[in-house]
Amino acid sequence: MLHHPGFVRLWLADGLSTFGTFIFGLSLQLLLIHTLDADQLEIGWVRSAQWLPSLLFGLVAGVVVDRVRRRKLLIATDIASCLLLLAIAGLGILGVLSPLGLAVLVFLLGCAAVLQGGAHQSFTADLLPPNLLASGSVVMTQTYTAAQTLGPLLAGLLAGVVGAPVTMLINAFTYAASAVLLAGVPDPQPSERRAPASVGADLREGIAWVYRHTFLAPYAICLHAWFIANAIAGTVYIFHATKLGLDAGAVGLTLGVAGLAGMLGAGLAEWAARVLGTGKAILFCDYLTGAGWLLVAAAPQSGLALYALIAAQLVYGVGFGLRGPLEMSFRNAVTPSRLRGRMNTTIRSINWGLIALAAPFGGWLALQFGDRTALAIAGATMLGTGTVLLLSRFRGASMPTDASA
Repeated sequence: MLHHPGFVRLWLADGLSTFGTFIFGLSLQLLLIHTLDADQLEIGWVRSAQWLPSLLFGLVAGVVVDRVRRRKLLIATDIASCLLLLAIAGLGILGVLSPLGLAVLVFLLGCAAVLQGGAHQSFTADLLPPNLLASGSVVMTQTYTAAQTLGPLLAGLLAGVVGAPVTMLINAFTYAASAVLLAGVPDPQPSERRAPASVGADLREGIAWVYRHTFLAPYAICLHAWFIANAIAGTVYIFHATKLGLDAGAVGLTLGVAGLAGMLGAGLAEWAARVLGTGKAILFCDYLTGAGWLLVAAAPQSGLALYALIAAQLVYGVGFGLRGPLEMSFRNAVTPSRLRGRMNTTIRSINWGLIALAAPFGGWLALQFGDRTALAIAGATMLGTGTVLLLSRFRGASMPTDASA
């Protein structure tokens, strides 16, 4: 992969922006909890604003990704994200940020993320030959999980010293650096000539590819349910951890452990695919992540809470890190380049759009029935998605190059 300099620059750019993203993720919730005094439902509504663009524009974004140069789109979204994060940080530092204003800015960030996500996933496949896609996905996932480790740790420490708004400045500068790196990436995206099609026709083609595919259809449907569960748990987790007595640094530590575990999981991805097969390895991840959230729900409210949450995040992190390179390499390998943008954004936009609905629902569940109940429902749902995949044809899925059935 080092012989593909375009991929190396994309990898570095992605690492920088992902690092900043995890700083922002924890800082956003700490800002809501400690500065704006938000409860679980209010946290859910702001998280909903972040993911609402996927629900509204996600499918159209897939058409855009397949019609424009993906490198230029990535640079533009990096610049937009940088400016929006500077606005959040500036308003927060000045003390004039309101929950409504934060929700609007987070919504605009979500608009940029919808375009960026589909373009990034598809552009990665443009930069590497098919035989290196799995290895490239492992490298990307390990970088993601490294950022998942260090980002929350740094965010927790900085938030405790200088406050959440200041920590968001780091995220803004990481997006700026990412844009500079991407400017030097060559653009090998094939210029496929085809008859002009309407936006509606392009949308239908992308949706049909995903939901009529033998393996992508059950995978995508179960992944949507997994995202609902993860959104419920993610909305409640930090609030629940603070109620158990953890300060910002300790919460960041637990999330950092998940990142370290994710690096381990990503490193085991190719081995797991060889031993279990791609399909079984992916569905096994649902069992691991579900078990992780069930352990969070069972964590005691005592001096052992920190250790219990670390153990839970260790289990969750291995499952999360393991699935990333497996699913990304598989779904890109079975999809032709001209459809990758629509395939990725169809799956991703529905996933993220469901977060917009599930996040406030998770906050409501926690307010009505308690944090532990909401977390237990999330964990049980993930166990259910793994079981559905195990009983479907997806359990026999394998990479096209080594498919035997």
